[in-house]
Amino acid sequence: MLVDSHCHLEYKGLVEDQQGVLSRAREAGVGAFLNISTKQTEWAQVVATAEREADVFASVGIHPHEADKHEDLGRATLFAATENPKVIGIGETGLDYYYEHSDRDTQAKLFRMHIDVARETGLPVIIHTRDAEDDTFEILSEEMEKGAFPALIHCFTASAEFGRKVLDLGLTISLSGIVTFKNAKDLQEAAKLVPGGRLLVETDSPFLAPVPHRGRPCEPAYVADTAKFVAQLRGEHPEALAEQTTENFARLFNKAAL
Repeated sequence: MLVDSHCHLEYKGLVEDQQGVLSRAREAGVGAFLNISTKQTEWAQVVATAEREADVFASVGIHPHEADKHEDLGRATLFAATENPKVIGIGETGLDYYYEHSDRDTQAKLFRMHIDVARETGLPVIIHTRDAEDDTFEILSEEMEKGAFPALIHCFTASAEFGRKVLDLGLTISLSGIVTFKNAKDLQEAAKLVPGGRLLVETDSPFLAPVPHRGRPCEPAYVADTAKFVAQLRGEHPEALAEQTTENFARLFNKAAL
């Protein structure tokens, strides 16, 4: 069994054939899906899909691209959304300095608020970081000093040094189809260094389809291709990596009760 620890089932490219998408993934051995939200207007739909499908779970959060549109989102609003039984994670949230779609201070404010709710609820924070390693690590370090909280870096593409530092803080690292790309040599080397107990796999579908599916919308079924590649990269048996990453997901997202 595999888990797609990060997918966007409500996005164009998947939502038009959502039942077919889920069916193909299940046939490929995917036994659970974490359906990620990026803005408040998505929360109801993401949760509704999770309530309808026994093996689908939901997250609630605000992507850094959407931060300016949610500057006034109150902590109580986010906290209340986590109380649904199928909501097992908070995010995605974090910092993105590549596109600069939102003010950096607003991104940081919301990122810290997500962490605060995670600390209180015990639900993991799902972190997006792009071209913002130093500030992401600074916030994580400062917040950990206030009290520990579970968290992971999703779609890890950062430096090996950043990877080591967040692992030292106790975070988990999730690899997407990017690791299969020919030009991802540095990421492939970093992927070898992640301890087995701190590793997840994901698709971030409908984005970032892995080899051999590049050029088409990504689907949760393709997490099997990424997992197979990562297993070969790390010198592990694919079934062992599938079992390990599923155990890791169940331990981190323990509200899912897989």
